[in-house]
This record gives sequence, structure tokens and C-alpha cells, in this order.
Amino acid sequence: MVSRRTFTREFKLNLCHDLGSGSLRKGEACRKHALSLTLVNNWLSQYHAKGEEAFQGADWRALSLDPETRTRDLEAALGRAHLEIELLKAALEKKASPPRTGAK
Repeated sequence: MVSRRTFTREFKLNLCHDLGSGSLRKGEACRKHALSLTLVNNWLSQYHAKGEEAFQGADWRALSLDPETRTRDLEAALGRAHLEIELLKAALEKKASPPRTGAK
């Protein structure tokens, strides 16, 4: 499993400030910090929408990183998927009827 890098709020704000002031260009920022242009554009959009209030709140990844919780959630999802498959198989078997012979 590939681990994701996480960036602090301060890093994102500083990068947005540098890009806004013109002291750094997007391409330079992407190369310097090994970031994708899409990620930088997303951060800039959030910064332009919320200003200094951007990038606050709980990180959604941090809430789901506990391996035991993640495993439990995945096992529950697998169980639901298995039940759905079995239900669909049963429904298809009921629907399948022998072909009718003869015409009216």
C-alpha cells in the first residue's frame, strides 16, 4: 500500500502566499516539493475561497487511519457485498424460467 504524504496547514498557506505574491510559480512549486499541479490548484482554489480560514478542520484521512477500524470497516463492506451477490443470484434463479413452447 502506498503511503500518502500529509502537509501541514502552515505549509499549504505558505505555498499559497508564495504563489500569490509571485515569488514562486506553480511549476517551480511542483518541482521543488514534488507536488502535482492538480493538488496545487486545489489548494489555491480553497485558499481563494476561504482565505486565511482555509485548510482548517479535521483531516478526513486521520479519522480513517486506525488499522483495526479500517480492517473492521472493510470486513463489514465485504460481508454486505457477499450478501448482495447471494441475493442477486437467488433473484436471477427465480426469474429464470423455462422457455415457453407454442404460440397463442
